[in-house]
This record gives sequence, C-alpha cells and structure tokens, in this order.
Amino acid sequence: MRLTLALLVFVLTLAACNSAGPYFRGLPATTVTVDGSTFDVRVNGRLAEAIRTNVEYAPRFGPIRTRAKYAMEQVSGCPVKEVRGDQAQITGILKCGDDNRPIDRSRPQGDYECITLDSYISPATNELVLDLDCDLI
Repeated sequence: MRLTLALLVFVLTLAACNSAGPYFRGLPATTVTVDGSTFDVRVNGRLAEAIRTNVEYAPRFGPIRTRAKYAMEQVSGCPVKEVRGDQAQITGILKCGDDNRPIDRSRPQGDYECITLDSYISPATNELVLDLDCDLI
C-alpha cells in the first residue's frame, strides 16, 4: 500500500512538471531556447508564462529571468514590463496596447540573436506557433 501511494505521488509529480498555470491552461505553447535555457511560452491577454523545460544545475533566477523575459517578448511581440516567479515558472506582465508598440521580430533585440527552427499553424487554436533558438551575441 505504501509503495503504491509513493508511486502515485511520483507519477503525479512528473505529470505536473510542464503543466501550464490555470490562467494559461489549454493554450498552445511556443518552445523557445535562449542561451541554453528552453522555455514553453504561453500568452493570454496582457500576461505571458514561460516554463523552463530543460535541466540546469543550480540555476540562479537572475540569468533565467532575463532569458525568460526575452523569450516572452519574442513570442508575444510586446515588451515585458515586469517579471515574477522562480527558476522554473516565470510570469511576465506585458506592455501591449495602444500606447505601446509591439517588438519588431524581424531583427534581433537586445543582446540575443534568434533563428526560427520551425513554425506551424496550431490545429487547436489556428494560431502561428514558432520554435525559436536564441543565443547571446
């Protein structure tokens, strides 16, 4: 009985590793790699969520936060004005609207250069999904 319960808890923990938060559930994820950190990014209105999906040894939030911010900007097309969260799940508040222009994705932004690895139309939402790989320049 104890072994069964432990196995159930372990399986449920693994199943939740890459689950979107309640506000982002059901939205398509765009996979973005920035300087070795891979994120699944989802956007809902003025919020974006980046879930880090790769394994990194003892990541500090500072570098992860900067990479996640850049990934969220690439997917949303809007500047990120605030970043909250931890090393695994990051939420960004977007500066989109009439007063704020979207980011021009046709040229590199900041200290990163990105290439599009894959793009497709999501059958569930009929939206363009990009798979980007970004590196420091």
